[in-house]
Amino acid sequence: MTGTDTGVGKTVVTAALATLARARGASVAVVKPAQTGVKAGEPGDLDDVRRMAGITDLHEFARFPDPLSPAAAARQAGVPALSLVEATERIQALDRQLILVEGAGGLLVRFDEDGSTLADLARWLGASVVVVARPDLGTLNHTALTLEAMANRGVQPAGIVIGSWPADPDLAMRCNIRDLETIASRPLAGVLPSGLGGLDPAEFLLAARQGLSPVLGGVFDAATFRDTHAPHKETK
Repeated sequence: MTGTDTGVGKTVVTAALATLARARGASVAVVKPAQTGVKAGEPGDLDDVRRMAGITDLHEFARFPDPLSPAAAARQAGVPALSLVEATERIQALDRQLILVEGAGGLLVRFDEDGSTLADLARWLGASVVVVARPDLGTLNHTALTLEAMANRGVQPAGIVIGSWPADPDLAMRCNIRDLETIASRPLAGVLPSGLGGLDPAEFLLAARQGLSPVLGGVFDAATFRDTHAPHKETK
């Protein structure tokens, strides 16, 4: 799981994927290799996954208190950075039907001083990557750059999911629906409405099923969403 930026809804999408897999009876583990911006004893992203999805098989390998990239946060704390090579080995040792790995920030955020990134981790694991995008102005460039970086590094996309769709989208958001699909050369893999963090696990499961496409375990129909929300203006 990666995002086109920080704060785009990666944790909510991770929880949505986890709860759908769990509902199908699959064994699911969620891994957050490096959590930043959270002190010891404070709730982090995996606590949000537990609350939303009811998942308890959770794994955090490193935690740094400053809200920085993992490499910079480790340097600021004066402690060793997380080794993504070791993280790869620990993830591979998990015996689960589905393992979801949530990155920190975007695809190319540095985890250590050698410049290892989530793209490296995905390649070493042979995993495809769900890209979580913002709906608003600026998302097209960020999404295109993320997909281009993935292609250049041999990482396969699993689809684009809009992580937080507002109740009253503006014109840019509605126009971005078609353009995001053009950039990805495929329909959207899901759109999750904003405000899901306050739902109980049963309500969250229903929202996840409605917001993610069949390829991700839900019933979301990209064409219906596009026809409903994208602007239709005839050209002369």
